[in-house]
Amino acid sequence: MPEESFTVEERREYRVYRQLLDMIAGLEDRLMTGSDEEITHVADLIQKGASNARSDDTKSLKGAILDWITPRGGALTPSLARNVKIDRGFHHERTGALLCPVDLNWSDNEVKDKLKSGELMTGGDEWPMFVYHGYTYDPEDPWNGLFRSALLVTAYKHIFTSPSSVDKEPKATRSGNARIHGMTCVSLPSLAYVATQVRFALSSSPVFSRSDLATDSERFYNSILDLFDDPDEKREVSDLVVWWNRQIFPIYSSAQRAPRTTSVHAKIKAKRVAMRALDMNGGNV
Repeated sequence: MPEESFTVEERREYRVYRQLLDMIAGLEDRLMTGSDEEITHVADLIQKGASNARSDDTKSLKGAILDWITPRGGALTPSLARNVKIDRGFHHERTGALLCPVDLNWSDNEVKDKLKSGELMTGGDEWPMFVYHGYTYDPEDPWNGLFRSALLVTAYKHIFTSPSSVDKEPKATRSGNARIHGMTCVSLPSLAYVATQVRFALSSSPVFSRSDLATDSERFYNSILDLFDDPDEKREVSDLVVWWNRQIFPIYSSAQRAPRTTSVHAKIKAKRVAMRALDMNGGNV
C-alpha cells in the first residue's frame, strides 16, 4: 500500500516501525523469515524493553520532581512524601497549580474544589500549565512558551543525559541514555514522552497505565504528537526543536552559520581553489 493512503495514526506507526528496523540490526530479516512464534517473541522482547525503561523513568522521577518544584530556599507546604503520591495531583496546592489545564483558573476556589473532588475531570487533550515557560499561558498566542518550561528541561536532562547533569552546566559530551542510544539531538517523540512522565509524576495516580482514565496518559501523549505532526505548525515546531537542542545538546545547532572567510580553514580552501585554477590554465593567470 502506498504510504499516502495511510491514516495519520498508521503513518506514525509506520515511521516507528522503520525506526525500529534502523535501530535493531537483522530485525527485518527475522520478521520476514521467522515463524509466528519467533515474531511474537521478538515483539515481546521489544515491549518488555520499552516497559522496563518507562518503569525506571517513572520511579526515578517520583522523588526527584519534588526537588524541582520546591521553591528555591523554601519548602512545600504541606510537605509531600517522595515514595507515596496520594497527596499530589489536585490535592496539593503546588502540584495542582502545575497540573491545572491552561483554560481553567486554579486561583478560583470553585474550580479548585471541583478538580480536587473529581467533579471536574480533565482529559488528556487539556494541556496543563507546567508545559509553558514560566507557567504562563497566553490565550492570544498559544505557541508562546509552549513546551519550553524549566521543569520539562530538567526532567529531559534527568532521563536522557543523566540525573547528575540537572545541576551542572551543559557539557559538549553526551552521557546516560542519550549516549547509549546514539542521540545527538532532541526528537519530538522524546519530548512528548518527557511531558507525559512529568505529568504522571505530578499526579496522584500510583501506577502508570496507558489505559488509566484518570491520567489519560496515552491521549495526552498522542495529542502532543498530533500537534508536532501538523504540517500547518511546521515552522513553530522547527523553532521548538532548535530551542530544545540548544538546551540539551549545546554542540548541536540546526541554525545555518555564515562561513567565515577569515578562518584558517577558509584560507586553506581558498588557496587550494586558486592553485587548481592555476593548474587548469597551464600556469597562466
